[in-house]
Amino acid sequence: MKYAKLGRSGLNVSRLCLGTMNFGPSTEEREAFKIMDAALDAGVNFFDTANVYGGTPHRGWTEEIIGRWFAQGGGRRDKVVLATKVYGGMGDPNADPNGGHGLSAYKIRRHLEDSLRRLQTDHIELYQMHHVDRSVSWDELWNAFDIALKQGKIGYVGASNFAGRDLVKAQYEAKNHSLLGLVSEQHKYSLLCRLPELEVLPAAEDLGIGVIPWSPLDGGLLGGNWNPQPGSRTAKQGERLEKLRPQLERFTALCKELGEAEATVALAWTLANPAVTAPIIGPRTLQQFEDTLRVVEVELSEDTLKALDEIFPGPGGEAPKAYAW
Repeated sequence: MKYAKLGRSGLNVSRLCLGTMNFGPSTEEREAFKIMDAALDAGVNFFDTANVYGGTPHRGWTEEIIGRWFAQGGGRRDKVVLATKVYGGMGDPNADPNGGHGLSAYKIRRHLEDSLRRLQTDHIELYQMHHVDRSVSWDELWNAFDIALKQGKIGYVGASNFAGRDLVKAQYEAKNHSLLGLVSEQHKYSLLCRLPELEVLPAAEDLGIGVIPWSPLDGGLLGGNWNPQPGSRTAKQGERLEKLRPQLERFTALCKELGEAEATVALAWTLANPAVTAPIIGPRTLQQFEDTLRVVEVELSEDTLKALDEIFPGPGGEAPKAYAW
């Protein structure tokens, strides 16, 4: 496994991040344990989850599974750089005015304590805002995070689904509070979703924020899962698939020429971007996890990167040069 600093922090994380969203709803606990054990054996030390993972009937389910895995001992907790998130509603907003989506000092404190309990740990290395909440001041947010940092309950603060302007605002306000600020931004980024190259990726790189791409395989489309059984996709998904089919067929042909699986090439492409720290992989089975590991050893040539640009054109450069000069 290869490692990189998470943004401008001193924290070393694996170049692949184990996403756990499938644990519970799609992956039973025993298989999830096997995947996490295999991750540590392979040197993957970066695990990502969220308080809402588990689905509406059982939000927190995924964190509970990870907590029970930690409880087995064997140094599991000490070997993991653990990341979870706050923002999503964990209760009934009709019964609790603070039970819905959003951020506040009140919610950060309560939801952090709940995550620590489910995860059976006393600290979280990376505590992330799952979404931006522009209705709450950064004075309130950074004061709340500062308390958690000083208490030792979190090590670093990250973001997810922030726009470029939100990253800049967050760092500006953090500096005013004499804080390190954000060290990471989770963002949807793949060969089929290159819009972040305009604003988010260059802003993050300039501000020293490590980018953690989620859905780097775009729901499996970039992993060769684009010729499903009839009726397995919604009408809207089917329309998108048919629109993308010519590109996906060219992509598959290129991967065959390279002698690599589609998922390997798609993930290696994200890793080639200097703004990216680690894409999130979300295996449902141990075999899927093991098939992903060699990605960190694959380096795509300039000719291959050019061919991928031709198949999946980007937004035309970085902002503002892409649309103003």
